[in-house]
Amino acid sequence: MIAAASAADTAFASFWVALVVKVVAVLGFFLVFPLVIGYIEHKALAHMQGRHGPMEAGKFHGWAQLIADGVKFIQKEQVTPTAADSWVFALAPGVAMVPYIVVFVVIPFSNSLFAVNLDAGIFFVIAATGVSVIGVLMAGWASANKFSLIGALRAAAQLIAYELPLILAAAAVVMQAETLSLVGIVEAQHHYWFLLTQPIGFVIFFMAALAELTRPPFDMPVADSEIIFGAYTEYGGIKFAFFMLSEYGGIVAMSAIATVLYLGGYLGPVLPEPVWMLAKTTLLAFFIIWFRATWPRLREDQLQRFAWVVLIPLALANIMVTAIFKVAVK
Repeated sequence: MIAAASAADTAFASFWVALVVKVVAVLGFFLVFPLVIGYIEHKALAHMQGRHGPMEAGKFHGWAQLIADGVKFIQKEQVTPTAADSWVFALAPGVAMVPYIVVFVVIPFSNSLFAVNLDAGIFFVIAATGVSVIGVLMAGWASANKFSLIGALRAAAQLIAYELPLILAAAAVVMQAETLSLVGIVEAQHHYWFLLTQPIGFVIFFMAALAELTRPPFDMPVADSEIIFGAYTEYGGIKFAFFMLSEYGGIVAMSAIATVLYLGGYLGPVLPEPVWMLAKTTLLAFFIIWFRATWPRLREDQLQRFAWVVLIPLALANIMVTAIFKVAVK
């Protein structure tokens, strides 16, 4: 068991002052870094797909594109369908976004830079990320739109199918690290990253994370060529911006979790620990963006079959191999 105290707890004697500092830090990170990833996506897709639009705003390399998008969202009219359940319709974007804010409470950026080090940290983050689908279901049901409802039900089915391989892949890492604490899992990788011993688990986790985020090639819930824009069809303005912010926040959260589990987290030579954590997280987020530009969308039946027939058996086999390895070395 690794005892670790956050920097805020060490710096401030008062519990309440430390709590306020942690809340401000977590919210500040959530409101900044996902926007950076959104900016990277604009630029990466512009280069990969020859899009000229995102290169124009602000003259120099389109630096003001994200600002222009923000102004556009704020200026758009807030429309609620007549038949919609107005309260549920309004609450859905927040319910989809809050779980990803909560995840950053336990993500460690160094051996002391975190809000809380939970003994069951990995269970906490997996449980929290699974809650966001409730917001999508609320949005689809409350919109009183059959295409929105189809998109929401697809998202729920996708979560059920891919939550299991995600958990099983993480369980194999927990078995190897012999701890559920995220700080403990990182510290267990001082000699080598778990990517070297869990390459199959990493691929399973990464693909399941893509499906959880409904990112290409697993973006059937927002398949615009089939169901307009899924559960988000009736949303506009700032409400739609919240859904986009939750998507980019989810990309950062899943990339950070994968970094902690497989890439040694904040560990690295020469550079400060938080720099390593941010660099690895950004690299994985870039790969998620790259998938959007290069992979075609799967059919719904292909998605379900891939989860139940391929990923879950592989994840179970990976756990078995990890168990045998742990017993053998002892």
